[in-house]
Amino acid sequence: MIQLNGSSLTIDQLVAIADGESVALSPEAAQRVHASRAVVERKAHGAEPAYGINTGFGSFAEVKIAPEALEALQVNLLRSHAAGVGDPLPVRSVRATMALRANVLAKGFSGVRVETLEALVALLNKNVHPCVPARGSVGASGDLAPLAHLALVLIGEGEAIAEDDASRRSLRSAAWTRVSGAEALARAGLTPVTLGPKEGLALINGTQPSTAVLALALSAAEQLARAADVAAALSIDALRGSIRPFEARIHEARPLAGQIASAANIERLMRGSAINKSHEHCGRVQDAYSMRCAPQVHGATREALRFVREIVEIEVNSATDNPMVFAAADEIVSGGNFHGAPIAIGADLLASALVPLATISERRTARLVDPALSGLPAFLTRDGGLQSGLMLAQVTAAAVASELKTLAHPAGIDTIPTSANKEDHVSMSMAAALKAERAVNRAREVIAIELLCACQAIDLLAPLTTSPQLARVHALVRSRVPTLDRDRAPAPDIAALIALIATSAVENACDRVVK
Repeated sequence: MIQLNGSSLTIDQLVAIADGESVALSPEAAQRVHASRAVVERKAHGAEPAYGINTGFGSFAEVKIAPEALEALQVNLLRSHAAGVGDPLPVRSVRATMALRANVLAKGFSGVRVETLEALVALLNKNVHPCVPARGSVGASGDLAPLAHLALVLIGEGEAIAEDDASRRSLRSAAWTRVSGAEALARAGLTPVTLGPKEGLALINGTQPSTAVLALALSAAEQLARAADVAAALSIDALRGSIRPFEARIHEARPLAGQIASAANIERLMRGSAINKSHEHCGRVQDAYSMRCAPQVHGATREALRFVREIVEIEVNSATDNPMVFAAADEIVSGGNFHGAPIAIGADLLASALVPLATISERRTARLVDPALSGLPAFLTRDGGLQSGLMLAQVTAAAVASELKTLAHPAGIDTIPTSANKEDHVSMSMAAALKAERAVNRAREVIAIELLCACQAIDLLAPLTTSPQLARVHALVRSRVPTLDRDRAPAPDIAALIALIATSAVENACDRVVK
């Protein structure tokens, strides 16, 4: 069980929660929440206007709300803002969003009751997953529409997935049966929450959906960067490339941490290869860029991901509400921490950074299937003509790499004023995060195809053998995908390797020498 205190949640913990880990509220957080709630209660019934507590929202901020209508104000906010469209977010993203929202509330700047926060925690722990449409947020005033759909389930409205449905499936599955929010609560033995002043606003004001999507995409992208080093090492060995470009002294002269790590990975993986030994004195002076420049390109991707991680690590433990409650000063102050610009820029950078990782992989795949460049049988089949081998696998890699280039166009450079021009500059962080998620999926497909072709090439070089580390990866691949002796549909083979990469099996097969 992971404890939420508002300040120490890690990305790894968030991924664990997305995959089913339960959470608890820390005692210290409960004390902070109590203190901020006391401020809200006093302000709610005072004569002075307090935004979102005894006033309307957005362009209705100047409208004073009567004391007897304060509960209805919060319920109406959730109902009116649940305007999302499109397919629902995956369950893992919803779980991450719920955890992040609970973590933000635990900081004590939101003014909710402890009971309301505990109800959100119970929703997560009971596997009641709200159905949250992926689209409808412009990433300013937070991700209002997605969070409103999530919060509706707390009050027994909206749609959700109940525990007995979830228990029959992997949390990574997108195929779920919907039930009403009221039914989901009843199945889980939970009671709908009755909202007090500010609580509706506190539940929906923040960047948690876009942050959740980006955090999971980042974790997957970091995993993919490690798998890309493995695939590159296999390809370079199969193409009988030199190990010399990966010597540490070369990369220490340009001390980018990502480049140094990638070069070290490839050098360690190729060490001890009989294939490499066989062409040690072949006379080739230099390899193509897609081979000898792999650490420089992979490393640049790693550097971008390091920057994105810095942003996400801060955001997951940040208060992104409005207005914010400062209990010690007995003040409620309006601000703009809900603006998703940091997440939008981080997500756009992630999507862009994956393009060179994928395009250089596709170029290595193209070399593997081209006999003029590889010295191997055309399209990695011994019976070319009758058999087409992996011809179309490389075509697919090219198609996906091209799509990735379109996903690199930044979403965060766009802004469309909303809410009667009160929100006159927005971030589009949700669109950027969703695009980053798609980019990771596409890049993983390209790396999987390289892995498929590289292992086939290794087979064709027998009786020469690759290194002990890469032989373990080859054996893992062959445990799922047999050698291509005669034509068959490559799609299931590609899908199997995509799954291996997604579960870290590829990097783990190397005795964890890949960093």
